[in-house]
Amino acid sequence: MAEEKKEEKVEEKKAEELGNVVLVGKKPTINYVLSALTILENNGEVVLKARGRAISKAVDVSQIVINKFMKDAKIEKVSIGTDTKETEQGTKNFSVIEIVMKK
Repeated sequence: MAEEKKEEKVEEKKAEELGNVVLVGKKPTINYVLSALTILENNGEVVLKARGRAISKAVDVSQIVINKFMKDAKIEKVSIGTDTKETEQGTKNFSVIEIVMKK
């Protein structure tokens, strides 16, 4: 449990360094929607990244932004893939998605 929180903090720091990336995870969907809207307003582009079970939430975030808040936003590109991570039990594969949205 403590390791998961530590990983989330590391990922959040990486996102802050990148500036226009929102890492979608376990928080409520509206938190990510607000982050995406703020970045879109400031930068004109936002990248939603998620892996595993959070992929559906990332898709929800993109659709909420487009359909409810910012009608002029468009999905520029969607990338899917697999991320490999070493664990105590061996190597695990995670599905990943990256959604690029522009204003």
